[in-house]
Amino acid sequence: MMSLMYKVPMRQILGGPDWINTDRFDIEARADHPSSVDDLHVMFQNLLADRFNLRFHKEVKEGPVYALTVEKSGLKMKANGSGQAFGVPIVPAPGGGFTGTRVPMQYLIWWLGQQLQNDGRPVVDQTGLGQSYDFTLKFAPQLPPNISRDNLPPEMQNLPSIFDAVKQQLGLKLEPQRGPVEYYVIENVDKPSAN
Repeated sequence: MMSLMYKVPMRQILGGPDWINTDRFDIEARADHPSSVDDLHVMFQNLLADRFNLRFHKEVKEGPVYALTVEKSGLKMKANGSGQAFGVPIVPAPGGGFTGTRVPMQYLIWWLGQQLQNDGRPVVDQTGLGQSYDFTLKFAPQLPPNISRDNLPPEMQNLPSIFDAVKQQLGLKLEPQRGPVEYYVIENVDKPSAN
């Protein structure tokens, strides 16, 4: 919950008791008016602070990252300024693809980091882009070393890597380098009482 609501990969959340990785909770909440996805995230962050007594601080350390920059050939995503987004910005599409609608750069950075979770490198934004964008992105999933691409469905076997797809289809580039990595260090979290 914390990873999604704060848009930070789980590997960058430190501390807390063991039960935060094993216990599961059903959370039901209702907004009293239509809200954007960003507003809903803030409401959920407040819920985590109120119901779980969640407190944390941020620490920045130098480490390995993927820097996201605009490719020399130019941006291929289409800016979308049509107003607030009320849905999930990036959703799966058939055949190993994803469709992005009104995707803010902060969300794209978090989402790319989730796709590259096994690399242990967060994605940092060095694009200078500040709008929301529409795009379609198709790539082959990263597989464990002992799994062959032949195990993928036929329509996914010839798809490019996420690195090539981001370059060719979005006009962006993921480059490994060293940079600032932000960690969320949990100071306190309690199991909530029953309603």
